[in-house]
Amino acid sequence: MDILKLISYSIIPSLLTIILVFGLVKKVDIYKLFIEGAKEGIHTAAHIMPYMIAIFVAIAFFNTSGALGILERLFTPICQLIGFPSELLSLLFIKPVSGSGGLAFIKTILDQYGADSYVGRTASVMMGSAETIFYTLAVYFGVTSVKNGRYVLVSGFIAYFAGVAASVIICKYI
Repeated sequence: MDILKLISYSIIPSLLTIILVFGLVKKVDIYKLFIEGAKEGIHTAAHIMPYMIAIFVAIAFFNTSGALGILERLFTPICQLIGFPSELLSLLFIKPVSGSGGLAFIKTILDQYGADSYVGRTASVMMGSAETIFYTLAVYFGVTSVKNGRYVLVSGFIAYFAGVAASVIICKYI
């Protein structure tokens, strides 16, 4: 077995052992803290659930209503002008809203064009280099007391489009 596999297989058990030993040395009630953390996790999940449901309903409505198809037809000429593969428009529109929705679209793209095609490679790099903006905002603002996310949304879109542009450029020339 090579060293990387050994590290890979042993990292989580090692971290758990270190945490347990540290807790025992410091005489901390590890089980009680674990239960408190689990309770907080359940509270957090219950608190953000309405935001998550709203996002998933919006995606379903957007896709089922035909709005996604209309946007794709509207933006195809622009894509041809700037050199963006129009086959990736559905991924471009859905990825900021939902990572799982993006995964569904990338599966379709890879099935249709292949993983080694320009479109397949670009879709894969896009998926890994761009964040799910609205999902992230729903989770973070659902948990915290921050109410004004205007600047976060703008900076999120700037970063998103920078990641998309880098994906297209890198996959086109490498």
